[in-house]
Amino acid sequence: MMDVYDIVIIGGGPAGITAGMYAARAALKCILIERGMPGGQAATTDQIENYPGFPEGIGGPDLMMNMHQQALKFGLETKFGEVNELKKDGQWFLANVSGQDIKARAVIIATGTESLNLGVEGEQRFRGRGVSYCATCDGAFFKGLKVAVIGGGDAALEEGMFLTRFASKVYLVHRRNEFRATKVVQERLREFPQIELVLNSVVTSVLGDNKVEAIKVKNLATGEEKAIAVDGVFVYIGKKPNSELVKDMVQLDERGYIITDQNMQTSLPGLFAAGDVRVTPLRQVVTAVSDGAVAAVSAEKYIEQWKTTN
Repeated sequence: MMDVYDIVIIGGGPAGITAGMYAARAALKCILIERGMPGGQAATTDQIENYPGFPEGIGGPDLMMNMHQQALKFGLETKFGEVNELKKDGQWFLANVSGQDIKARAVIIATGTESLNLGVEGEQRFRGRGVSYCATCDGAFFKGLKVAVIGGGDAALEEGMFLTRFASKVYLVHRRNEFRATKVVQERLREFPQIELVLNSVVTSVLGDNKVEAIKVKNLATGEEKAIAVDGVFVYIGKKPNSELVKDMVQLDERGYIITDQNMQTSLPGLFAAGDVRVTPLRQVVTAVSDGAVAAVSAEKYIEQWKTTN
């Protein structure tokens, strides 16, 4: 027998969890589908310093665990699995979750983003065996070793500083002469003598036989190439939206982000999007939480109208 819900929320990051909390608190029957662990990428962030209410900062895993527990308290149901298919059949949405069919009046997409690949030789070969996209997840494996962090935004610099807890040396490789990270994050770099900047440079390959042994780096100003001995590589060069599930259902921008109005409504009635997966000027935990709350309230209003006309 097919399970029927008011709202299915796909993605268990800050946007999805908040949407679930607001929906459950409004006495709607809702289910949160998450393919990994609750909290999404925020749960892999060592320290979150700019979320209101925590003057000393708070660990990403702690914040996300607290959010999820709060949502569960209000009655949110959570299911771990992969949404293989989503479609609209008349006024209903049908989702196939790891082989199980679920029916809902409204859907909130909160699938976030994933890291971009370098696209260089050796990256895929050593993925998960020295090449990582999550310092919080894998940093402890490099205790006393040398690592390289690739990127120039807040994530690259913050994770580079985090890695100094374990690594003896951190090379921070960025293609430009200046970082894109906020000034306050850049200023903190001075506190970490283990970090060596490799600017105006790009990684052209990851080298090694059975494990990562070095990266080959090209200086964009001089054209000079050199190898830097490292035991691990952490990639933070940007994100891409996880919008594949709905690419043929809703309007996307040129980069694949979901276009919504201020109510988080997509171009398909009843399908809402929240958090990093949508077009937004800022992608932070605080904005994802806001999106999730708005999406849940908007979905509630949509369902009320749906019930009066069906």
